Amino acid sequence: MAEVRLFDVVKPGLATTVQDLGRPGYYHLGLPISGAMDRFALIAANRLVGNEDGAAGLEAVFLGPELRFSCDALVSVTGADMPPKVDGVEQPGWTAFKVAAGQVLSFGFLKSGARATIAIAGGIDVPAVLGSRSTYALGTLGGFEGRALKAGDQVKIGESTGQGREGTSVAADIRRPVSATGTSVRVLPGLYWHRLTEGAQATFFEDSWKVAPEADRIGYRFRGGQKLDFVPREQPFGAGSDPSNIVDSCYPYGSIQVPGGTEPIILHRDAVSGGGYFMLGTVISADMDLIGQLQPHQSVRFEKVTMEQALAARRAEKERLGRLGAALAT
Repeated sequence: MAEVRLFDVVKPGLATTVQDLGRPGYYHLGLPISGAMDRFALIAANRLVGNEDGAAGLEAVFLGPELRFSCDALVSVTGADMPPKVDGVEQPGWTAFKVAAGQVLSFGFLKSGARATIAIAGGIDVPAVLGSRSTYALGTLGGFEGRALKAGDQVKIGESTGQGREGTSVAADIRRPVSATGTSVRVLPGLYWHRLTEGAQATFFEDSWKVAPEADRIGYRFRGGQKLDFVPREQPFGAGSDPSNIVDSCYPYGSIQVPGGTEPIILHRDAVSGGGYFMLGTVISADMDLIGQLQPHQSVRFEKVTMEQALAARRAEKERLGRLGAALAT
């Protein structure tokens, strides 16, 4: 009789979902990308246990789950510093470790970051929906029954490739640092940048902002900076009366809208694909993982960059993945 490979959810944590690298190709239909908020953390966790980069893992927010395994498994935890434990014994982060059948994987208190990524050799075995196992909870799509995990759930684990090795670790200089202070987010001004006055353009980058409690997979809201002023104009037909309104437009992933000019919102993995608020710019792709690791009330400064700088940052992230692959291969 074949071994049943699964784990029981004893405690679900605050919001633990199944995520892979996302569901591209449907954004024009209003279906967001979804997937891991910290893509590098997921890729690193998967490689540590011998999975393909895009295998489904778990994303735990602020508070980790408690999982009882029915089988032996190789596990890794990356991303936020949320110490994993096996039967109460702490295990190293960014390192592959074993969990034996009957043992319980749990987590200590969050030390830094916001989201821990949990990879299990073989991946999380849930049905793929539109090519992805990622959870889009707002649409009850994908993942485990389209929702976050609950106590009592039994979640299947796929067959391990056997390529992962216990004790394999990602070196500290390859990991993305998660800082509680002094965080800078790089922004490329966008199509509607001209809607702001020169003074507002300057203060947006000069001010210090703080992550608001309303920060989730749909978007991260920021408070504390000065209200942004708009260049006076007669609102075009189809736009709302507020100066921050525009005729409905597409929202790029990572774009920053500022309803009423007061609180910037960075649209993230589960955000809608269009609407009627202007966008002052877009967070560069190299910094989107960082957004997903910010905690409420954390201070942030926005940094203006050029397209050339954004592309250079993207190349640097690609090089980081290359160093990760080379390090784990040896």
